[in-house]
Amino acid sequence: MPSAFGRLPLGALRVFEAVATHLNFSAAADALNVTPAAVSQQIKTLESYIQVPLFRRNGRRVEITEEGLELLPAVSAIKHHGRAGPLHITLLSSFLQNWLLPRIRSFRRKHPEIELRFHTSSDLVDFSRSSVHLAIRFGRGGYPGLHCEKLLDDWIIPVGSPELIKQHGMIERGADLGRYPLLEGEDPPWRIWQKTDEEIAWHSRPPTIDDSVGLLVAAEEGLGYALARWTVVARSLSKGTLRIASKEALPFGSAYYFVCPKAFLSLPKVARFREWIAASAREFPAPFGA
Repeated sequence: MPSAFGRLPLGALRVFEAVATHLNFSAAADALNVTPAAVSQQIKTLESYIQVPLFRRNGRRVEITEEGLELLPAVSAIKHHGRAGPLHITLLSSFLQNWLLPRIRSFRRKHPEIELRFHTSSDLVDFSRSSVHLAIRFGRGGYPGLHCEKLLDDWIIPVGSPELIKQHGMIERGADLGRYPLLEGEDPPWRIWQKTDEEIAWHSRPPTIDDSVGLLVAAEEGLGYALARWTVVARSLSKGTLRIASKEALPFGSAYYFVCPKAFLSLPKVARFREWIAASAREFPAPFGA
């Protein structure tokens, strides 16, 4: 279906979206100001064109098929300027600020004709009911019915300001964490850096910062060590505002994935961004050559 996306009859697609929205041929006909017979004929034309059933009819009851559900986001893409117009991308704020934006200039030089619009969120996307074309998601993959490919693995590593490390030293795994001034984040928490399940005997309870970018700012100010994701902290390390405080990095388990409806892969702006970000991800080094 994606290969034929650009050649689908637009009038029939508009009728298909109306039926998929109302799940009723008469209601769709009223919304489009045409007859139910005309709606039925357009759907038959579309089903004949792509050689798959889009709806199951049982009297007045209409159910959309799995093939219809796969096509629906593609129709939404046309409605929301699928080929022209901006490319809408949803992703985590931390990934946008610390990994993507420092690299995005190369994409803009290569594709100045593509306008980018970023939406920061960790929520799952209903592509059929939004203007979003693709998502960069941090997790373990497995998004049913969608194209999903891994972009980046991630690791956990302790970091601190140069002055703090000079004063308190490195934090290797198995060390007594209660001896160090630590900044606690919700993702990941310091307890996973321990080699035991024992509670940390805090010398003084650290502030908890549930924003990964804010956590790094606090660490840069010397307020404490931070346990950070490699993808988020790499820029601060390259600038020298933070330094690695261990000779070991832990695999995170979750990774960054490129996610979009399969039909969107044939959209030129999606294809070009996918090609660029995949190449950029391949160039991103792992910690200690992991």
